[in-house]
Amino acid sequence: MTDPSTADLPPATGAWREGDPPGRRQWVTGGRLELDAGGTLPEYRIAYETWGNLNSDGSNAVLVEHALTGDSHAAGEPGPGHPTSGWWDGLIGPGRALDTDELFVVVPNVLGGCQGSTGPASPDPDGRTWGSRFPRITIRDQVRAETVVADHLGIERWAAVLGGSMGGMRALEWAVTFPSRVAGLLVLAAPAASSADQIAWAAPQLHAITADAGWRGGDYHDLPAGEGPHRGLGVARRIAHTTYRSGLELDQRFGRSPQGAENPLAGGRYAIESYLDHHADKLVRRFDAASYVLLTQSMNTHDVGRDRGGAASALAAVTARGVIAGVDSDRLYPMRQARELAAATPGAGEAAEITSPYGHDSFLIETAQVAALVKALLH
Repeated sequence: MTDPSTADLPPATGAWREGDPPGRRQWVTGGRLELDAGGTLPEYRIAYETWGNLNSDGSNAVLVEHALTGDSHAAGEPGPGHPTSGWWDGLIGPGRALDTDELFVVVPNVLGGCQGSTGPASPDPDGRTWGSRFPRITIRDQVRAETVVADHLGIERWAAVLGGSMGGMRALEWAVTFPSRVAGLLVLAAPAASSADQIAWAAPQLHAITADAGWRGGDYHDLPAGEGPHRGLGVARRIAHTTYRSGLELDQRFGRSPQGAENPLAGGRYAIESYLDHHADKLVRRFDAASYVLLTQSMNTHDVGRDRGGAASALAAVTARGVIAGVDSDRLYPMRQARELAAATPGAGEAAEITSPYGHDSFLIETAQVAALVKALLH
């Protein structure tokens, strides 16, 4: 029975753990992976979900890459093993932009993530939780790890690879690292290389988590509820979520209104504070702090031009049909980065612009505009 005294406390980790319901996940195992930072993974697993059916020549497969706190559950209802509904549910399914009557859609959980793929909350080959011993990884490492999914499924070339934010970084890295395996490319709200401003916004998030007493150097996963670094992860989420939305939207939606009957002059909250508290509380119950740190660091080191003679030289290798898009109100990954990326990517044409008041999160919210970009790429 659940101890009533701990029933409402956040778990030490919100990661999917061995023994939890698998849901729709499938897994494939990869062997030794040499990492950009010099470490190695002796073996790893990638969790993934699929929708639709692969055709006889394997030419209808589409790879969808999730963002920082996303996972493989891009479509469908919440249920055992899947605490949230699909994050791109409006795009994936029969008759939708990613029409599963015609396409075979594959969505992996990123290496280093916490929803089934090998990451800090996972057991190492000896059965011990990786924790602080999990090696540093890059976006490029994550993409190399994902090739085992394509190979396992018999997919030599993706009809398209697409994603937004961190998912856009991985999509871009696929097209640069494995140009012969990517026929179409859609990058949403992601740059060729992370900027000083983006790294700066990430810095206080990382400090918030690692300064939490529950962090314990990254070895907290098996602690009781309420004793993990949920406070630091919650602060990180509050900071990040603010950058994901536009100032105009927050002003128009919340203004200076108090939260219900609370009085800010007497220590109560503003409505915007309650909103951020809500998103923090949701995340700490479904995500892992060490994965958040690891993946944020991988985004900080994202640079397609690293060890390739610069971004322009690296992007010259892209042979895929390309659609590069940004959001007019995105203050985290501004529209100018999309224009710069499109200008440097062969065959991409001008950058497309999503018009929305919702900021960076628009690639998850503006379904009709994103659907139009997907259809333009595929048809």
